[in-house]
Amino acid sequence: MDFFEFKNRISNLKKIELPGEAAHNKLAPSIRVQELKKIDFSAKKTNKAGVMAVFYPKNDQTYFVLILRKTYKGVHSNQIGFPGGRVEVEDRDLEETALRETEEEVGIPQEKIEVIRGLSKLYIPPSNFWVHPYVGVMTETPQLIPQESEVEDILEVKLEDFLNESNFVTRNLSTSYMENIDVPAFLLNDQIVWGATGMMLGELREMLREIL
Repeated sequence: MDFFEFKNRISNLKKIELPGEAAHNKLAPSIRVQELKKIDFSAKKTNKAGVMAVFYPKNDQTYFVLILRKTYKGVHSNQIGFPGGRVEVEDRDLEETALRETEEEVGIPQEKIEVIRGLSKLYIPPSNFWVHPYVGVMTETPQLIPQESEVEDILEVKLEDFLNESNFVTRNLSTSYMENIDVPAFLLNDQIVWGATGMMLGELREMLREIL
């Protein structure tokens, strides 16, 4: 999609009611839906994180950033996600967390991003995190610089590909906590994007389809 047209429409996201859990569940493995129903959050001490879906122009078209995390000893090793991370004590709020972490992980200065709105928070059982996603936009093509310690690769995803129905797929996957399970996912830049990131993308996709 032409970025000028996208920029003119993106503020309409503020007027849309968040689809929330209903949208998340369309991209959730069935085992995850059942797991979430059983959790008593009143009895849990959870962590918080902020992530950013930032859109920008490239060759007059609209793109957004995902990252491939480094391989390490942790539940999100070698996974694709939004730039973002854990809240720090100096952060004013979770929006600031998302902006700070985006600058650290992909090199986009915080002041270059206009935050449009927050999306529905999502709980990730394997890491015990509530993740708060935000949508932002910048008006220039960024120089993307991966954080050496955290980021293996940066994916520049074309909005047109993200909205293309043919890139909404089902794949049979195995992970450290489940085996041979069919999961709904997005096929983006030849990568399978599923799980928590897929669920957040699912909500974002529903909202964008309403305004674009």
